[in-house]
Amino acid sequence: MPESTPAKLALEDGTVFTGLSIGAEGEVAGEVCFNTSMTGYQEVLTDPSYTGQIVTMTYPQIGNYGISSEDTESATPKVTGFVVRENSRIASNFRSEIKLDNYLRRHGVVAIEAIDTRALVRRLRSSGAMRGVLSTRDLDDESLIAKARASAGLVGRDLVSEVTPAERGTWSEPLSCWTRLDGSGSQPAGSAGPHVVAYDYGMKWNIPRHLAGNGCRVTLVPGQTTADEVLALEPDGVFLSNGPGDPEPLVYASQAIAQLVGKKPIFGICLGHQLLSLACGAKTFKLKFGHRGSNHPVQDLATGKVEITSQNHGFAVEADSLPSDLEVTHVSLNDGTIEGVQHRGLAGTATPAFSVQYHPEASAGPHDSHYLFDRFMAAMR
Repeated sequence: MPESTPAKLALEDGTVFTGLSIGAEGEVAGEVCFNTSMTGYQEVLTDPSYTGQIVTMTYPQIGNYGISSEDTESATPKVTGFVVRENSRIASNFRSEIKLDNYLRRHGVVAIEAIDTRALVRRLRSSGAMRGVLSTRDLDDESLIAKARASAGLVGRDLVSEVTPAERGTWSEPLSCWTRLDGSGSQPAGSAGPHVVAYDYGMKWNIPRHLAGNGCRVTLVPGQTTADEVLALEPDGVFLSNGPGDPEPLVYASQAIAQLVGKKPIFGICLGHQLLSLACGAKTFKLKFGHRGSNHPVQDLATGKVEITSQNHGFAVEADSLPSDLEVTHVSLNDGTIEGVQHRGLAGTATPAFSVQYHPEASAGPHDSHYLFDRFMAAMR
C-alpha cells in the first residue's frame, strides 16, 4: 500500500485529524488514549490490555529500532488502532526482523502518522480519553464524527472474554538475556519450584517469563476458571494478571478471587489488582485519561522509597470504598491514586494477598519493582 494513502482520526467531540496511513486499509473504532513511553512501542502494540483502544504514542518518532519477535507481549497486536507523529523509515537495530509499518500491515492494524500528536494529547488530557474512529476508507469528517459518537465505550464491557485463552496451558520460557539486565529471573523453570496458577485475563508474556525465570512451574488458566478448579490444581500460589477494560463487569473473576483469598498466596498486577480489591469489597472508577507510560513515580508507603514504574490502566481503585481489611501499600505521586494494596488480616501469614496497579515485570521500562516477584516467591515457599 502506498505510503501516501490518506487517513483520518475523528473524535467524539468533533475534532478531526488528517494524516497518512502507515498500516492496513480499513476503519476501526475505539477509545483514543496516549502512552508517554519513549521506547517499547512493540510491547504496547501487543499488550492485550490495549484491546478496544486506539493508542497514541507521545514520543515523536516511532519505529526507529524495528520489531523483534523476542520482545512481543502476545502472539499478535492487540491494539485497535495506532497513532504516531512520524513513522521511522529506518529500523536501526541488529535484532530487528521487520519494519514497523510492514508489521502493522501484516497484522491488519489500522494506523496513522503525520498528525499533530501534541495537539491530540493536549485535547485528551483536557477533556479525557474519548471515543474515536480511525479510517482510510471513509474520509468524510461529519460521517466519521457520527460514527465516533455512536461507537461503544469501555465502561460496562467485558473485554477480558475477547483475549483470555479458551483452554488451560503451561509456560516455561524464562526472560531473555536482553531483558534480564539485573540478573533476575535466571533460574531454570521446573517441577521442583513452586507451582503458580496464573489467571490469564489478557496477560503480558513478560509476567510468566518472570515467574518461570524464578523457577516456578506455571499453569495458565482462562479468566472464567472457578476457585474450585484452581484449588484442584494444587497451586502454591495464585497470580492475577493484567487485562483490558472495566473490571466491574467481571463478576465471575471477582467472585472466584473472593473464594481464594486466605487459601493460597495471591499476587495481582494491574487488572488483577483491581479485581482483588473488588473481591474484598472495594469499588473502582474510570480515570480521566489513564496512566500509560514507563516513567510514573510510585511511593512504597512501608519504606518511603519511590519507584519509577511502567503503567497501563484506565481504571483505578476508589480510595473511599476500601474495606477495613485492605491496606494501601503504594500510591501514585502524580495524582495520589492507589497503586497497591494488601489484605491486612493476611499480611505476614502463609497466605498473603497483595497487588499493585503498575507493571513490575516492565519491558520496556524500569526494573525498580522486581522485588514484588521475590515477595511472592517468599510467600509460596
